[in-house]
Amino acid sequence: MTDPTGTGTLHESAHAKINLYLHVTGRRPDGYHLLDSLAVFAGAADRLTLRPGAAGQGEAVALDIAGAFGAGLVADTDSNLVLQAARRLRAEMGVTDRLAPMRIVLEKSLPVASGIGGGSADAAAALRLLLRAWPGEALPRARLMALAVELGADVPVCIDQRAARMGGVGERLAPAPALPNCGMMLVNCGEAVPTPAVFRARAPVFTPAASLPSAWPDVGAMVRDLAALTNDLQDAACELCPTIRTVLQVLDAAPGCRLARMSGSGATCFALFDSPQGARDAMTAVERPGWWVWAGGLHGMPAET
Repeated sequence: MTDPTGTGTLHESAHAKINLYLHVTGRRPDGYHLLDSLAVFAGAADRLTLRPGAAGQGEAVALDIAGAFGAGLVADTDSNLVLQAARRLRAEMGVTDRLAPMRIVLEKSLPVASGIGGGSADAAAALRLLLRAWPGEALPRARLMALAVELGADVPVCIDQRAARMGGVGERLAPAPALPNCGMMLVNCGEAVPTPAVFRARAPVFTPAASLPSAWPDVGAMVRDLAALTNDLQDAACELCPTIRTVLQVLDAAPGCRLARMSGSGATCFALFDSPQGARDAMTAVERPGWWVWAGGLHGMPAET
């Protein structure tokens, strides 16, 4: 176990996944929709801490939930993706009697069920933590990614937390264009928008997959290309939750905003800016009572927080 503190404690961040565009390209015979999307990761993140500790009977991992949005979650194996990830990883390794029991503390700073892949990012972070804590049990990457798909279509892209093109139902990953450093603001109005309801409400039409360059030299070039694309779920989500339309209008009017759009199936919306500081400078123009607002940069880029 790699632990510079010598306490057996490990940490991982689970960054918000943002869909810069999302095209619904078709539908499989089993009813699942096929997507084409460019996913990036914001500096905003949940935080997971793992340490040795007793788990429940028959379980390898116990979970404690804290943070601003922790009250909306339950540490139940049947519904919590973090615990599901731990259980499936333990079974995949097939050596349950040799795996030390662990306790994870999830500090939930991202809104729940809000179109930014928070639960999927948390599950992926839990997998990374446990693979560090159980290093003697190697897991080939192909098996790890297959396990991630079983947990959810958004989990594979969250394993590496790198920008990627998403295809299939979200599980097929391809390299993203090289991105310029830019600023991003995230806003969630606090109203839940169930994903199944959004898909049912959308117009029954499909959009072709986008054609993207290998790199964007600057924010202006990226915004020009993204502006020609769409989030095919945005109109339906706005009909179900009109406040999303208000959020988009407020973001679009914010000083320095280059593009405003909804992420995933909502309700979180994002805006792109020329720099992380530009996004932070615009926060006061956007903040409203009851809204969650974050501003900074992209994960992995300079000055992301």
